[in-house]
Formats: sequence, C-alpha cells, structure tokens
Amino acid sequence: MIERITAFLITCIITVCSWLDIPCAPLGKEVDMSKFSITFEEEFDGELDRSVWSGHYQYGKTSEARKGSYWNQYLAYTEKGKLVIPIVYLEEGMGGKEAGWYTAGIDTDEDSPNSFSQKFGYFECRCILPKGADVWSAFWLMNDGVYNEDGDGRDGTEIDIFESDRYEKILNHSVTSNLHFDGYNEAHQKMGAKAFSTGNNPYEEYNTYGLEWNENEYIFYINGKETFRTNYGGVSQNEEYVILSVEMRGEEGIPSQRENAPSEEQESKFIVDYVKVYQYKDLMK
Repeated sequence: MIERITAFLITCIITVCSWLDIPCAPLGKEVDMSKFSITFEEEFDGELDRSVWSGHYQYGKTSEARKGSYWNQYLAYTEKGKLVIPIVYLEEGMGGKEAGWYTAGIDTDEDSPNSFSQKFGYFECRCILPKGADVWSAFWLMNDGVYNEDGDGRDGTEIDIFESDRYEKILNHSVTSNLHFDGYNEAHQKMGAKAFSTGNNPYEEYNTYGLEWNENEYIFYINGKETFRTNYGGVSQNEEYVILSVEMRGEEGIPSQRENAPSEEQESKFIVDYVKVYQYKDLMK
C-alpha cells in the first residue's frame, strides 16, 4: 500500500512539473541490475566499428538533411575510448550538400552487417551532452513498426530514452524523455515529453541515461535512479535497434538560429563513453 501511494504521489509531481515546464529530480527507486545479463557492450575502444554502427537514414558517404542540419555518418568518430559526434558548420558542405551545419546519427539496425536489436531488457548510455541552444543529442530506440498507422504502439514505438533539447531553458541542466508511434504524419501520436534534472552540468559532466523495458511498461532512469514509468500507447512488443544522434532545430537543413545557438566558428560535441544493453535473465534461459 505504501509503495502504491508513493508511486501515485510521484506521478502527481511529474504531472504538475510537466504542466509548468519545470524539470523534476529523479524520485524513484534504483535500477535492480541483478535481474539482467549483458547482451551488447560498446565502449568505443579503437576505431568506430562500422560493421555495427551505420548511418541512421543516410547511406554511404552522402549527407541527408535532418531538421536544421545535415547528417553524415562519417562525422562520427572515436577518440581516446569515446564516441564523438560533433556538430560543425562546413562552408564547403559535405556529401553532396551545400554549406551548413553538419553532424551525424548512427544506429545498429539491419543495414549494419553486425546489427543489433532487442526486445525488452535494460538499455543504458553514459555521455556528455553537446552545448548550444537549438542543438540536441539523443539516445533512442526504433523499429519499422513505428510507421504503422494503426492506433497502437505495440507493434513499434520510438522510445526516446533521453533528448538534450533544453539548453536554452532557465533550468537547462535537464533532459526529456518521450514516446512516438503511428508514423509521423497526421496519425502520429506522442506521449508528451517529460523533463528531469541531472543534478549536475550535463554539458560538462558524465551522466547515465537508462530504460528498463518489459512487456508491461517502460521505466526511465537517470544515473540509475527512476524518473518515471509509463505504458502509454501500449508497450512495444517487437525488437528495436539503438540510435545515437545529434541535430539542430530547423527545417530542410536550415537552422532556426535562435539566441544562444552556436556561431559558425564554434563546434559542439556529443561525447559517449559507452552503450550497454542487458536482457532479463529469465528470458535468456
């Protein structure tokens, strides 16, 4: 009974914070790692393994417009045991596109020879966020079922474990989590982003962002502590692959250029220490 009351109060606090656009501190339990065994571990030692990580919706060396920037997978690289995804202004353009802001999105989908996807388990990333208004990084899961316009998220949901889209906010040491399904046109449905503080400066210091996903619900974490849980839309019952990405607000490669956005002389970086995925031990028997 006490646990139910506590969970209800936490839900009320999160709801009020969402209405007021104020990030909550993680208020829930610590993640119980004893339930899991590791199935995927990427610590980015050596060169980026492009047999595992390929471009997300970009192919070969070509660039593709992504919001107010362009994605080119070859801008992602490793350095000193970290993945680095910069966002940088290129006067000469890259990959067949013109001058503009360039960055990357990479994933582990079936286009990768050694692709990785998984249904259920615990997914975690440790990273430092890129600086600048209009710039945001993300750690998210995806599958093709997201595009099915059937009123149901069970065949596939875009699961945004975190997005760093609050740099320009007064309380900017925070991230958001969200869910999307039924494609991205008129039928599109989304949960509505929930914002949570990291407790430090996430643009200078590392944090971990995690998701526990089972057949009944999604449970989100920051630094191993629960932020919130939901079954919005019906929980995805299909395997999903991992995505790491950076982008800039805008459309068709043209940035929105709001105050505090990076200047053309600046370069901002998304630095990822590791990505680890675990499966429930009882599902591995």
